Formats: sequence, C-alpha cells, structure tokens
Amino acid sequence: MTVDPFAHRLARVRDRFAATLTAKIDGTCAAIPQFPNAVPKAAAAVAEAYRCVHGIVGVGPTVGFPASGKAARDVEDILRPPQQHRRGLSAEEISRLSKALQVLREVATRELQLRDSHKS
Repeated sequence: MTVDPFAHRLARVRDRFAATLTAKIDGTCAAIPQFPNAVPKAAAAVAEAYRCVHGIVGVGPTVGFPASGKAARDVEDILRPPQQHRRGLSAEEISRLSKALQVLREVATRELQLRDSHKS
C-alpha cells in the first residue's frame, strides 16, 4: 500500500486545525473585554481576533469544516469594519459578536464530534 503524500499532508493540516479550533474560539471569547472603544489597546485586540477568525474562515472549509468556516465568516464580518478602521467595538457590535461566537462554538463542536465519530 502506498501513501499519498498530499493526502497525508492534508490529514496533518486537518488534525492541526481540529486541535486548535476550540482554543481559537475560546481565545476570541476571552478577549471580548479588551474590544470596547474605551479600552486603549482595543484596536490591537480586535486586529488579533480578526486574524485568528480569518484563519478559521480560510482553512476550515478546505480541511472538512465547512459549517465552522461559514459561522466564522459571520464573526469575521462583525470584526472587519472595526479592524479596517483600527478601532474598538461598540456595545452593539460586542453583543452581535458574542452571539456569533456562540453560534461558531456550537457549530464547531458539532463538526468536531462528527469528525471524531468518523475516526472511531
């Protein structure tokens, strides 16, 4: 039996993505107190969260997490304007972000559980 090097590499990327997905969501949720406009370093915190979520948007669908990628796009859409304007979030944006992150967490959990059930 020969091993397809591309398939092997893709499996490693998929495993690494799955291993870090929950931590990326948790980290973004934990950073929310740093996002309000009144916080001096809010713009930097928003930019970091945007980069993190953008990675989920870009890689997720490619490695078998299409629903997580779509849910992460909704989070990214909330973070994009503040990130582009180098500012923190308004109270309304924080509320929308919290809800979108909760949806992302639920979707990612389902996809991770589905992945794990197929590995068994």
